[in-house]
Amino acid sequence: MEVIMTRILVVILWIAVTAEAQRRTPWIHTANQAGALRTIRATEKGPTASEVEMQQQGDERIIKANGIPEHEVGAFPNRGNPHRIQPQTYRFELEAEPRPNKTSQPLHKKQERGQRGAPNLPFGIAINGVLFDPGTAEFWQGDRTSGWNYCALGGAIGLGLDEHHAHVQPTGAYHYHGLPTGLLDHLDLTPGEHSPLIGWAADGYPVYARYGYEKKGSKKIIEHTSSYRLKKGERPRPPAAPGGDYDGAFVQDYEYKAGLGTLDECNGRFIHTPEFPDGTYAYFLTEAWPVIPRAFRADPISMRSARGGEGRPPRP
Repeated sequence: MEVIMTRILVVILWIAVTAEAQRRTPWIHTANQAGALRTIRATEKGPTASEVEMQQQGDERIIKANGIPEHEVGAFPNRGNPHRIQPQTYRFELEAEPRPNKTSQPLHKKQERGQRGAPNLPFGIAINGVLFDPGTAEFWQGDRTSGWNYCALGGAIGLGLDEHHAHVQPTGAYHYHGLPTGLLDHLDLTPGEHSPLIGWAADGYPVYARYGYEKKGSKKIIEHTSSYRLKKGERPRPPAAPGGDYDGAFVQDYEYKAGLGTLDECNGRFIHTPEFPDGTYAYFLTEAWPVIPRAFRADPISMRSARGGEGRPPRP
């Protein structure tokens, strides 16, 4: 019994020390090679029931949620993620009729030396109230100004993702980095059938997963595909860059090639859907990278603030 208690205390102490270290300073990662993505089984229930409320009021879409999914989650804290899931107080006011921009806006924000704040923006919110937040705060050698941001799905570093490709922020916010498999199973996503509505992007456009109409006016269902691919060759070498092959360890290993897939640089396209029979711009989660879109077609709101959200940007 004494040995068991000692082991438990050691584990608790390790988690506490790891959490404090992550809070104070970023990990100094030097890995430059992608690997197999290892996830943990989702066998735990959330700390409370999922609560979500979505309604349109005039030209705004109001979303309130506690950020807890309806599906089971992995065990958190864990070795790769020392944070515990906690209910959130999300309240977002999205544009119900967003206006597309001529140029896209990336989720990733270039970091200057000494600049604070998260380097990546959340992409949107799923209909179960969990954020799509594909970016990471991990950079090569811990340097946010290096331009080499680790990909959560690349397997170069372990981030403690569960089988739904999700883990937990220091704030306790559970969020998706890849395909939300538990949500998609719950919604019965089926090949050959149009995807159900999966969520809403921070700019107000709808989000679907993989399957949709081939083009506007068509009833043929296809699997929509990404137009991103791995760059050829090798990364620049140290000390300026990590070196090694472009293999998906870093977000910057990928490049956009127009026409390679069915989707644009935002992983979306103008199309009609069951919810928008007259047509809309719509995003798609894809099987291949980026999986969750990494750019916006319209002006997004910030989904990362003290209360969990803010209002839409003003119209020009």
